[in-house]
Parts: sequence; structure tokens; C-alpha cells
Amino acid sequence: MNESSLKKSLSKLNPGGLRYFDSVGSTNDEALAWAASGAKDFSLVVADEQTQGRGRLDRKWFTPKGSALAVSLILRPGAAMRPHLSRTVGLAALSVADACLKLGLSPQIKWPNDILVNGRKLAGVLVESVWSGEDVDSLVIGMGINVYRASLPPAEYLQFPAASLEEMLGKEPPTREEVLRNVLTAMLAWREKIGTARLIQAWEENLAYRGEQVQIRAGSESLITGRLAGLESDGSLRLMDAHDQSTTIRFGDVSLRPAA
Repeated sequence: MNESSLKKSLSKLNPGGLRYFDSVGSTNDEALAWAASGAKDFSLVVADEQTQGRGRLDRKWFTPKGSALAVSLILRPGAAMRPHLSRTVGLAALSVADACLKLGLSPQIKWPNDILVNGRKLAGVLVESVWSGEDVDSLVIGMGINVYRASLPPAEYLQFPAASLEEMLGKEPPTREEVLRNVLTAMLAWREKIGTARLIQAWEENLAYRGEQVQIRAGSESLITGRLAGLESDGSLRLMDAHDQSTTIRFGDVSLRPAA
């Protein structure tokens, strides 16, 4: 993968801009700085290697050279998208899931931002914002997808079982350029539907552990246990307790696990 191969693969999608790095600390950091200095909508930062990649809760994201897809996408929300910014992580997760479906896999979304295949983490999403006063000026959607087996971190770094496309497919996976093109194609389609019930419905249909007992630890709060019932209209999680009372889990420092 290099800048030339990316430009060729993505030419029909007309990205607002492209910055490619052989190695970078964090694609999200680069994209946040670029967005703050005027990057166009649908601009991309892509790296062959990340040395300081991160996920939610400042967890490290392992991106060795030549092994994974590390990309950050800059969106400048228009009037239709602004009322639904809380759905952005679902927009991204569905786009990655659709790219996996295209390969014949059966992905699930572990709320709010992980994509699982066969119960193992294949990809993650990190959404960050650039603010202008009290308004969101732009969004940066970081996506990390394990493409080759070499992308998997050492066992001591794993907090959840991991997987790669190469392993799940049982053969040579598509190129990272092709995977990215499929993700962005899906992103463009879902972006048009971000304000519709269809996006929430599709997100809900793809939820991992739906109908099962799960445990949620939100920040430093105590564990919340309940049956994962679905999503609220803003993308928040809806749990049902033992008395069939509904509890809403908002976005934040949330760790979700199936109940033992």
C-alpha cells in the first residue's frame, strides 16, 4: 500500500483529500490537526504503520507495518447530519460491517464501537470531534481493521479475543486498498440515511449479544447487568433488568461484556 495505489483505488469516490504516511504516531491525531486547519469534507489520513494508535479509554491500538488498515476520515456535518451526531459511531461500525459482509463474513457490532467476527474483535472505531465554540466543526472517525495475521497484538495486550480478515477468510485477504474502498462506499450510502430509522434498525439488527444478559461498567460506576434489548433513537443502549424495567446506557466510558 502506498499513496499512488490508494489514489487509484479511491479515485471514483472523490475524497476531499488524502494524506498517506509510511509510519505515523496516530492517524486520528493527524486528522484532528488537519480538520482544525481546514481539511475538506471526506478527507482521509491513512498509515501503513501506527506507533501510538489508540482506541477508546486511551487503550493502545496495535498497527504493525504492512499488516492492518489504519485510517481516519474527516466529516464536516451538514444540516441533515447535525441533529444525529450521536449516531456517527453506528454509521462507521455499519460501514465496516458491510465491508465484511461483502467478503462473506458475518460481522456483529459490539456496542458501541467494535466489530466482531465469530465472537472475536476484527475492527474498532474511535470518533473524535473538532469544536468551534459550542458547535461541532468536524468529526474524525478513526477505523482500525486487522487485515493480516501479523496485525494481531501479543496475547498479553489483548483485553478481548482478536481476529484478522486473513484468519477469518482462511485465505489471502483483499488488499487494504480494496477493504478501504468497500468501507468508504458503504459510508457514503449510510451517511445519506443517518437521520432515518433504517440506520438504527440496521445497527440494532447487527448488535452482538442482542437478547442476551450482559454486564456494563460505565466509567467508575458499579456493574449494571441486564438483557440487551436494543437501541434508543440516538444510538444509546437499552437494557431490561430482572423486573423488565428499561435502563438506558449513554455513550461514554462503557465496557460491555456478556454475563458469565
